[in-house]
Amino acid sequence: MTHPWYRLLLRLTDVMQRATVEFWAGRDVRAAYLPVTTGSISSPMGLGSDSVPVRIDLEGVPTYLADSMQFLLEYSCRMWEKGSYYVMPSFRGEAPDPTHLCQFYHSEAELQGDLDAVMETVEAYVRHLGKAYLDEMGPAIAEVAGDTAHIERLLSLKAFPRVTFSEAVDLLGDTPDLVTEVADGARALTRKAEAALMDKFGEFVWVTHFDHLSVPFYQAYEPGDTSRARNGDLLFGIGETVGAGERHATAEQVREALAHHEVAEEDYAWYLRMRELRPMQTSGFGLGVERFFLWLLRHDDIRDLQMLQRVNGRQINP
Repeated sequence: MTHPWYRLLLRLTDVMQRATVEFWAGRDVRAAYLPVTTGSISSPMGLGSDSVPVRIDLEGVPTYLADSMQFLLEYSCRMWEKGSYYVMPSFRGEAPDPTHLCQFYHSEAELQGDLDAVMETVEAYVRHLGKAYLDEMGPAIAEVAGDTAHIERLLSLKAFPRVTFSEAVDLLGDTPDLVTEVADGARALTRKAEAALMDKFGEFVWVTHFDHLSVPFYQAYEPGDTSRARNGDLLFGIGETVGAGERHATAEQVREALAHHEVAEEDYAWYLRMRELRPMQTSGFGLGVERFFLWLLRHDDIRDLQMLQRVNGRQINP
């Protein structure tokens, strides 16, 4: 309660909340209060899932703590076409490490439009956050990070560089320390590869159009190429800090993707029905709040960015 680090964290979370509300209010995008429990996780145990869901027993009913409420943001978009957002906790089943938390905060939004539109919105949002922190906390951040040159550099960018996954592999080389195979025909970049791309492009860089089987089923296909996804990861700080993607607009497209990723339709019947009732092209993104703080403070261990520690499998009070 008296350590200056945790007082700083409280200031960081306060600015994040206020700046996020201000940004979306200016775009007439509405806040959604959503449940943290779900029966339809967005990271099912199928091809392309990059996280382990957290399953609990809730009054005798097998339930999941949400890894993301993205599906319900898609639902909210069908009630307010300009989109919806939240800043809420997400839960993952993996053990924490210097770049991952098993409970973390997500700033997520879902908007009408395609991948390009949501990527442009992400860039505007990240700049908005940077300006808010520079204006309100510049000296405090400089005291920890050394200076605020990284924030000033962000604000000077007209647009962030973009490279496709295939271009990144060609640029870096397809070696095991840079590119891993997560499934047959599905590759992913390592942290070393992300760092190399940030060095080359000046820290902020988008990597787009991943192998489709390396991302969850809900990401749209590149038109005419079901091996590629309409998605993008924004790298800065420790690497991937924002994940974005375009969604399938129709139930038929979702069914094709579920089969492709070997995920049963039963748990996603409502997701299919939503598109049958209201087909809509949306895209969305999630920013890892603590990962953003890592970049902001130039820190190297995300576990230090928790106000109160949480580790799966351990009872921790408070």
